[in-house]
Amino acid sequence: MSIWLGISVGSVKVPISTLWNIGVDETATNILWNIRMPRVILAGLVGAALAVAGTAFQGLLKNPLADPYTLGVSSGASVGAVMTLFFSISTPILGIFTLPTFSMIGALFAMFVVLGFAKLVDRTMKMETLILTGIIVSSFLSSVISLMIALTGEELRQIIDWLMGSVSMRGWPYIKMILPFITFGTILLWLNRRELNAMLFGEERAKYLGVNVKRSKWMLLLGGSMLTGSAVAVSGTIGFVGLVVPHITRLLFGTDHRHLIPLSFINGASLLILCDLIARTVIAPTELPIGVITSFIGAPVFAYIFFRQRRMKGA
Repeated sequence: MSIWLGISVGSVKVPISTLWNIGVDETATNILWNIRMPRVILAGLVGAALAVAGTAFQGLLKNPLADPYTLGVSSGASVGAVMTLFFSISTPILGIFTLPTFSMIGALFAMFVVLGFAKLVDRTMKMETLILTGIIVSSFLSSVISLMIALTGEELRQIIDWLMGSVSMRGWPYIKMILPFITFGTILLWLNRRELNAMLFGEERAKYLGVNVKRSKWMLLLGGSMLTGSAVAVSGTIGFVGLVVPHITRLLFGTDHRHLIPLSFINGASLLILCDLIARTVIAPTELPIGVITSFIGAPVFAYIFFRQRRMKGA
């Protein structure tokens, strides 16, 4: 349904029949295949990546408030991507995959900094400690991005547009750029679905169940960072998708990651496609950054989850 709405609705209505009646209406065909379709697919991939990454982080840390945005992982990915744009980094070996690769490295680095610092402050790594550490790291990384923006010249417009969070005018090349990362990252997390289930009962019990906890942690962090980095590389920072989707999916369908990962993938894709539809139609012809829409949805949900957690602890 979300794909159908994303393709059909807009400033120009495109009949869904255009999918199989190619050439009947050249204008509609051009809008569908060169503008709407790549945009809808890219929004779906980004939403799916952020939702699955959030599912992995929440399962690994046993914390419903953990997601790429609140943990500072998105900020790390942003620094990696902005540095690539700022220094015009391009490697012949990586080619078009240079941007998502550096974005993924930034996400992984930020994740390790947050977890390392949180463990130094509080070995039990309570919810409040992780969130505050994520805010501190995000603030520092945001200042690094601001510094690069202040020093930039011609790249300023490109970086600013990218930072606002959007899947507008990206096209098919961006889908090709991130598809291998999202595919590999999702498969990596899916292969560790049983380990995620075991770790919900604590690391010690997971070890007794035969889980190689250290290896599984690395795989989960790598997969989550790969998904976050690839998503941020093409769309900028889009907050709260990785928090809202896994949380609601878990409430509706349970905590079994064998179901939670694929359902979060589908729901994350659907949510961001609909958010992008709202962003480009609510005040048409002007487009809103998609991050504005997700924040309107995500911030109240974040507040609700935090309040609920505090009440449960106080009870």
